Formats: sequence, C-alpha cells, structure tokens
Amino acid sequence: MKSTLVPVAALLAAALASQAALAQKKYDPGASDKEILIGHINPYSGPASAYGTIGRSIAAYFKKVNEEGGVNGRQINMITYDDSYSPPKTVEMARKLVEQDKVLLVFQPLGTPPNSAIHKYMNAKKVPQLFVATGATKWDDPKGFPWTMGWQPNYQTEAKIYAQHILKNKPNAKIAVLYQNDDYGKDYLKGFKDGLGAKAKTMIVKEVSYEVADPTVDSQILQLQASGADTFFDITTPKFAAQAIRKAWDSGWKPVHYLNNVSAQIGSVLKPAGFDKSIGLITTQYLKDPDDPDWKDDKAMKDWVAFMQKYFPEGNLHDSSNVYGYTVAQTLVQALKQAGNDLTRANVMKQAASLKNFSPATLLPGIKINTSATDFAPIESVQLARFDGKTWARFGEVMGK
Repeated sequence: MKSTLVPVAALLAAALASQAALAQKKYDPGASDKEILIGHINPYSGPASAYGTIGRSIAAYFKKVNEEGGVNGRQINMITYDDSYSPPKTVEMARKLVEQDKVLLVFQPLGTPPNSAIHKYMNAKKVPQLFVATGATKWDDPKGFPWTMGWQPNYQTEAKIYAQHILKNKPNAKIAVLYQNDDYGKDYLKGFKDGLGAKAKTMIVKEVSYEVADPTVDSQILQLQASGADTFFDITTPKFAAQAIRKAWDSGWKPVHYLNNVSAQIGSVLKPAGFDKSIGLITTQYLKDPDDPDWKDDKAMKDWVAFMQKYFPEGNLHDSSNVYGYTVAQTLVQALKQAGNDLTRANVMKQAASLKNFSPATLLPGIKINTSATDFAPIESVQLARFDGKTWARFGEVMGK
C-alpha cells in the first residue's frame, strides 16, 4: 500500500505544480513567453527634437538588457514613432501602437501637450501610459486616470522650490516670466505663483508667453527686459531656452536667471547658447550630471559612459538627456521584473505602483523612487544647482518630498 501511494502523491504534486506554473503565466497583447512589446513616442523632429536622444538612449538600454538575457528571459522589443511634438500626430501614433502594433504598454511618450492629447484614450483602452516624459502635476491622479503615471519631479514642485529660493534670497525681486503657452508652461507658472503666495501679484512684474511654432523668443526677451525685472524665470523647452539665454545676454539684460530642469542640458542648450552667457543660471537636478567633476570617479557614471560607448556611441556624453533615458529605462525594467510571468496590463501598472526605495545609481544621492496605489509620482525630490561656466554646481540640501 505504502509503495503505491508515494508515487501517486508525487505525481499529483507534480501535476499541481505544473498547473500552478501554467496559471502564473498571464499575457495581454504585446507579451509572450519570448517577447515584451513596448510602444514609444518621441519628437525626433520638430521644435522639441533635442529630446530625440532620449528615445535613442532608451532603445540602447533595452539592447543592453536583451544582450544580457532580457527580462525574466523575455526580449524587450520597442517600437518607436516620431510625433514631431504635435498632439494630433501623437494621437495617430498612439492609436497605431495600441490598435495595430498591439503593444503591451506605451512608455515615455514625451511632452505635456502630446500626452494630454492621448490621456483619455489610453485610459479608455486600459493600456498603460507609463513613466511619461513630462513633469505635469496631472499625471499623479491614480483615481481619475489609473493607467497613466509620471516619472520625473513634477513641474509645480520644482517651480515652488525656485519661488522659495527667491523669497529667501531676494525678497524684493522684480520677476519676469517667459513660458510656453500650453499645459506644460502653465503648470510651471501655477507652481511658481503658488510658491510665491500672496507676493506673486507684486513680485511678478511681467509675464510673456510664446507658441511652440514661433521661430524665436527674441521679441519676448526684449519685452521682459523692458519691464525692469532683475529676476527671470525661464519656462522653455531646449530650442527656446538656448535662444532666451543668448538673447538676454546679447541685449545686456543680466537678471538672476532660473531655468527649468527640462532645458538644463549642457550639450544641447547651454553649449549652443554659449557657456559664457550661461554662467550663473540656476536650475534643479535629480540626476547625476555627466559633466559634474564630483562624479568623475563615480562607479555609476563610469558604467554609464561604458554603456554609451558600447550601445550608443554616436550619443553625446555631455547631454544629461542620455542619463535620463538610461535611468527611466531602468525603472521600467524594474517594474517588468516585478511583474514576473503575469504580463497583463493591469499587473504592469500594479508593479509600477509598487516601487519601494528603488534607487538607480544615476539618481543623485538621497533621491529614491517610491510609488503606491495612491502615489503615482515616482521622483519627488530635487537639488538646486548653479552653472559655473563648465558644469552645474549643486548647492543646498535635497528638497521636496
């Protein structure tokens, strides 16, 4: 009796284990035993084309991951489209990725207006719009939009930190503001005014906007200069940021100049503007800067340089956007690893909302990624930095949440 019962029990256990293993493998469109298909949208052309390098660095990182065995044995296949930073094109590309290419998720679509254009569509389709490349505050709305999540520090938090710095160091400042006339620019402006509080009405002496289709912001800079402002909050994307820095200097206007983080790239903004014309600019940072001498012997940055040389040799080693792409790609890989064999869209979102003290080594010390079912804002801390003619020199404490 005993000798026959043991093998039967063993067979039953094996069968149950096999069934459990099969049950664990769950797939939505875009996932299989061999592949994870990811969609991506980036402005490789048009007024925000400086950001195109983000898409290329992300693709390079996935190539590295695939060469090293993939994620839980699966290869990441990324389909990336150019929307030229044009919201109608973003809608077209998102529909193509979801309905024709049948991707598991859309990762890192760039820009506030483009993401706003697909926000409701992605949530209606219940397809993750994950770790979007924009700091708009509205991406942190798990109740209203459970399929959309941001990644970088939000614009309002960043702008409040500039406001706090001005109030502390220059309480009688006369402030001029240049902003892009869309959700991105207005989000920063709201955070800035909230940060100044009741003083916003008296301290801000001039606000001027520009359109993304404008050829230059030269006339706007001259209007701001004429206001007599001695402090300048510059809410621009890279092309216009370089123009604003250069025009302010060339016109003889020398305000204390705060530049939003999205345009704080040395290679694609400050270099074309002129390093001499960029001295004294103040921004925020949350990533290690490849030109910061503090990191010359840092293992994480040495690993990043080695990655760039092997997988993205044509990429600019002085462009912090390439550090950004590398770091956000690591965050997605972490969420996919956590998802295991349950590669459903719902579980991918669940894992993206279950990141605990995840700290890619290219984040600044003291900054960690944390999310939850009620917190869709992965990075909520930054540090102020000032350009010294060669690099961004960080100062003060890490600020934020």
